[in-house]
Amino acid sequence: MQLSIEISKYPLATDYIPPIKGFIDELNLQPGLTVLTNTMSTQVFGEYDLVMQALQHCIRWSFERYGKVVFVVKFIHGDLRP
Repeated sequence: MQLSIEISKYPLATDYIPPIKGFIDELNLQPGLTVLTNTMSTQVFGEYDLVMQALQHCIRWSFERYGKVVFVVKFIHGDLRP
């Protein structure tokens, strides 16, 4: 099953760019995903289990590295790549 997600990250820090960029960089290291980034959000496409495993890893990585952040995620069944 294919999955599409849209994720936005809101670091609770004044220096917010490094945590956002770090998260996107870590997400891009995960195999089997297509990651598209724009100024508002990051979209991730791939097989359901791979997307969910990558998301779990990257969110945990981000919490451990950067502390408090807010993630807003939309999950959509299917591959909705533009």
